[in-house]
Amino acid sequence: MKRTIITVVGHDTVGIIAKVCTYLAENNINILDISQTIVQEYFNMMMIVDTNRAGKSVAEIAGELTKLGEQIGVIIKCQSEEIFSQMHRI
Repeated sequence: MKRTIITVVGHDTVGIIAKVCTYLAENNINILDISQTIVQEYFNMMMIVDTNRAGKSVAEIAGELTKLGEQIGVIIKCQSEEIFSQMHRI
């Protein structure tokens, strides 16, 4: 399993989750865990996904998700779990 962390942050609008999940489904990326909150009008979502069957590198997926985020007005970050864990370990 190739676990990857995806975060989505921005002004809350209709369809954010749908558009991100549609991208994931179209690329054969399985959602393992998901958490989302809305604080006042700001949307925040964190997902742990399995990119093993995606047929794309994490860098390619990250680039495509960045473009999707720009289209829908949010910031989407994507990184492998190993990098995420190392960055947040102290």
